[in-house]
Amino acid sequence: MKNQEIKFGTDGWRAVISDSFTFKNVMIVAQAIADYYKKHSVSKVKIAVGYDTRFLSADYAKAVSEVLATNNIKVYLSDRAIPTPTLSFTVERLSLTAGVMITASHNPAEFNGIKIKEATGGAASIKVTRSVEKLLKKIPPKLNEKKFNLIEKSDFVSDYVDFIRKYLRLDLLKKAKLKILVDAMHGSGDGLIKDILKGTSIKVELLRSGINPSFEGKRPEPVVENLENTLRIMKEKDFDIALVLDGDADRIAAIEKGGRFLHPQKILGLLALHLKEDRFLNGGIVKTIAGSTMIDHIAKHLKVKLYETPVGFKYISDLMIKQEILAGGEEAGGMGVKDFVPERDGSLAGLLLAEMMVMRRKSIKHIVDEMESNFGRYYYQRRDLSIARTGLVVKPKDFPASLLGKKIVEFKTYDGIKAITSDESWLMIRASGTEPMVRVYSESKSLKKAIDLLDVGEKIINKLVKK
Repeated sequence: MKNQEIKFGTDGWRAVISDSFTFKNVMIVAQAIADYYKKHSVSKVKIAVGYDTRFLSADYAKAVSEVLATNNIKVYLSDRAIPTPTLSFTVERLSLTAGVMITASHNPAEFNGIKIKEATGGAASIKVTRSVEKLLKKIPPKLNEKKFNLIEKSDFVSDYVDFIRKYLRLDLLKKAKLKILVDAMHGSGDGLIKDILKGTSIKVELLRSGINPSFEGKRPEPVVENLENTLRIMKEKDFDIALVLDGDADRIAAIEKGGRFLHPQKILGLLALHLKEDRFLNGGIVKTIAGSTMIDHIAKHLKVKLYETPVGFKYISDLMIKQEILAGGEEAGGMGVKDFVPERDGSLAGLLLAEMMVMRRKSIKHIVDEMESNFGRYYYQRRDLSIARTGLVVKPKDFPASLLGKKIVEFKTYDGIKAITSDESWLMIRASGTEPMVRVYSESKSLKKAIDLLDVGEKIINKLVKK
């Protein structure tokens, strides 16, 4: 049975191709976007449109462009599949009104989606997406081929690559003898890191390169369960670091030589330390409510302000626009840094890790071990649970008085619920508002305890579901 509801979630609208994600619905969304920006823009509306490597993404991008052009909107359409950060950069660089990206990011292959970017390059706010939702089907989308001359095929990649090369300490990277494995997961970040490092002594080898809309049957999400072969290669071969990008290359994961997976929370800590201590930049650090306690200790050590937001990079983007931010990151691997657009970029974050290794003349393992020695070693866990209904609400009264023998000293309830205990361990439960799923997060200084906390969270959910 088809679900025709169009709803923008934490990061855009995503739906199953040929179910809800149809050309008809894509054009309805495009018309609503056109209506919104025509109403709220004081100058002529200009919009960039990009797309990833998913099935029919280029065709959906063409359909969006044609609807926008029919509405007398100047459209810059990417001439190839690109990372979402490349679109964000282009919107800001060209001083455009907005950007539209056809992508379902790390979702399974049967999904596609639409992300809206604001003039800053950052993710569209809730205010914008809700306004667009209200305009859906108000005006039926039409096509006028005479207006298609407003669509200009454009190279978004060259200027983006040039910018990243200037952002990095390329003078140091040119002499570096690193060997980097880049797992593109068949996404739109394929080949970019290699292009950016062209002319340096760094050797880059690509894994899961080239377009494969099925993503080899795996989600293009850089999590341990999708990286079996990458982890094996890092154990067996002589690479200094592996950088793993998600489907639209706005998220990053990393693997040390020897095959140890670096959780994104550790990557956020590394980026903050590198930008402050090696590059001497200033600004606060942003984590989400699901972020690691280690980030609190790093912020205190660096004597910078720590911000905490709900889950979703759009909240971090908003802070990056309004405040001076050194680095911001989410538990899923989206990392944003100072002096770039207020958006996450997996390629840039990964390259900054390589730069950190070069500037400190240490292996990534050595750097991580030092960080954990100084700020604590935390074990971060997550479990996704399917449930029978959406919008499950968990309250403090649903928790026991203590968690694994430790008293709960604080509850945070502004996005899901997070219970923090006296030994800094914590358990968080956050239900999806758009699908029948609950995510359980935990962190502790003991791996066993972090896993046991997930079990406690699952019991709490099962008890509520049975009511």
